[in-house]
Order: sequence, then C-alpha cells, then structure tokens
Amino acid sequence: MPPTSRAHPLHNPAPITIDGVTARWPIVIFDIDGTLVDSVGLIVASYQHAFRTVLGHEEDEDRIKGWIGQSLYGSMQRAYPDQADRLFEVYTRWNEEHTAAMLSSFPGIPELMEDLVEAGVRIGAATSKRTQPAQWALQLGQINQLVPLLVAHEDVDEHKPSPKPLLLAMVRAGGSPDRTVYVGDAVVDIAAARNAGLDCVAVTWGAGKREDLVEAAPDVLCDTVEELRAALL
Repeated sequence: MPPTSRAHPLHNPAPITIDGVTARWPIVIFDIDGTLVDSVGLIVASYQHAFRTVLGHEEDEDRIKGWIGQSLYGSMQRAYPDQADRLFEVYTRWNEEHTAAMLSSFPGIPELMEDLVEAGVRIGAATSKRTQPAQWALQLGQINQLVPLLVAHEDVDEHKPSPKPLLLAMVRAGGSPDRTVYVGDAVVDIAAARNAGLDCVAVTWGAGKREDLVEAAPDVLCDTVEELRAALL
C-alpha cells in the first residue's frame, strides 16, 4: 500500500540519483523516540515509575504519550510544577537503569538508513532528548554510525513544536527548507515541521495515534517502514 499524501503540493526538490537510486529529499532529519527507535514503552514506564514514586499514583497513558517528543522536564513542569524537579530525578534514574533492556531498533530502520546513506542523503536527528540519552538510543538502535548529525535538548533554547531544533539541524546539514524533510511520529513533530517551513512525513508506529496524525495533516503518512522507504527513495 503506498503512503498517504496530502492534497497540497510538496516542495518537490530536485531529486538526487546515485547508482540508480533516487532520493526525494537531499536532507532527511528524523525524530528519534518512536520514529527511529522503539522506546515508547520505556518512556511510558519511566513516567509511571516517577509518578508512583513521587505522587503516589499513575497517570493516563494517552496523556503521557502526548508528551513524547516534547521536552521531558518541560512536560513535567507544565503538569506538576511543584514536583517537577523530583519527578525528573526519579524518571531519569529509572530510565537509565532500564534503557539497555527496554530500548531496541524498529525492524527495517537500520537497513533503510543504510539505503539513504548509499543514495547520498544527508541524515540528521532533531530531538528533545538530552544529548547523552539520544546518542545511547541511536547506539542501541544500531544506527549511531548512520546519523552523523544530532541536535539535542541542550543545543537550543526552545523545543518542539518550536522550529528551532529542526532549523538548526537543517543548517548544520547545509540545507534549506525546500530541500529538507522532517520525519516524526507525533503531532508535535508535524507542528514543528510546519513552523520550520519543512515538508513532513509522519509514521504511525510510535507514540501518536493514527487519527490524530491524520488530523494534523502531514505531507505523507506512513504505516510501515516500507512505506517510509517509498516516500523517501
């Protein structure tokens, strides 16, 4: 099944072809959690542990998933401002202890990244994760060598849906809005891409509900890694 496209036209940059493989966008910037690596279960469990420990109760899982993609501390501060520091401390400790066991790559993603590199695509990641956990996630996902450019939490003073992380990644990749696409799994990713003036591909295997992603109207919506491959190559 081909990926779902929006009715309005994309930027349609001039494609690049290397060894018979054509890339639709010369620069592809990815979200990490729920897009490149299977980490949503880990994130939800880390939140719930922090809430149980600090507040004595768990939180609605859908509400937690709605925070994924945004700043971790910022989400905690907005939800529980008086307890944000303690929540962040407990979350971070538990998350670090369980990351190696609970985080993995999505089947087909490492191979797709290799194909993008072979096609001459410049790849980067723009995430709200802090640098060290982001690098660790890429390593556990077996794609750290394929993502040479990383814009993480510490690199910008505003986070998604702000366009700043995406634009910084684009600039560091030597790109421009008409030659760059952002790939993410959450409504906040689509909003950040729109705010940055970039095309956006949304994937449905992460934190976002498919109906919410459809309503947010990405340029392309992909339900499988093969559909993402068809969208990018």
